[in-house]
Order: sequence, then C-alpha cells, then structure tokens
Amino acid sequence: MNPSDLQLFYEPKDRLRLTIQNDRSFMTIKPVWSAPLSQPGKYLSLLNSKGDEVAMVTNPSDLEQESLKAVQEELHRRYLTATVHKILHAKVEFGATYWHVLTHRGERDFVTQSLQENAIWLSEHHLLLLDVEGNRFEIPDIRALDAPSQSYIHAIL
Repeated sequence: MNPSDLQLFYEPKDRLRLTIQNDRSFMTIKPVWSAPLSQPGKYLSLLNSKGDEVAMVTNPSDLEQESLKAVQEELHRRYLTATVHKILHAKVEFGATYWHVLTHRGERDFVTQSLQENAIWLSEHHLLLLDVEGNRFEIPDIRALDAPSQSYIHAIL
C-alpha cells in the first residue's frame, strides 16, 4: 500500500483513526511493529478494532508528516519501555516471576510469565523483559547492574 494514501489522525483526541484515500475509513486503528526485534523501525502493521490487519507500511518514514507524528505518538504509548537500573527483589512462584525494580521512572513492580518467551536476550548482555500486561523492561547491559541485581538475573534466568 502506498503510504501517501494513508491519513492517520486522532479523532476524538484519544482515538487513532485511519482514512485510506479513495477507499474507506477505520474508526479505531492500532499500530504494531511486525518485527520489532529483527527489523526495528520497519514493517508497521495497522490493525482495526478487531485486531485484523488493514494495511502494512514497510517504511513508516514514508508516511505524510502528520500521519507519522500520530503513529509515533501511539507507538510511544504502546511500546513504552522502562530502563531497569537495579533489581530490588525478584522471586519465582508457580511459574510466575515477581519483580521489584528501580527504573529511570522510579520503582516498579511487575510480573512475568513463561520466561522462555518473555525474557528476550537482545545480545549476550542486553535483556528485555515483557510483563503480563505487555509492558517492556529493558536492561541494556546486565554487567552494569550491581552485584545483587546480577545475582537475581543469574538465579532466575
């Protein structure tokens, strides 16, 4: 689909909408990355309110400026990532891992399930944790954490 045919905008102010030129409009659109880890910044899927894909944008920077701005705002909300500076406590109970961490946004508590799927090593020392609500907690370099934090990582993962 030609990105210049897509108009993304907020109407009302908290709902992202899509109009495809000379075709149709969608009252609610949810942008999601199709390959966020392997192809960051490429392959943006636009989903309708039922979760069905209505358009794929290979390179979002090809969108019109106002559409790109609206998509970036929505993606920022959806993929909000907190950077973990310290693990204050972590424990595993019945397959769930309960975390109490210090992030660049302050202290946070979150829960992860199935660490085989939700603890993603982006490199040998770069870890991404996805909680049960879809929030992302990033540890850019586990070696930069204090010793107790590293102990939690090694014991749990």
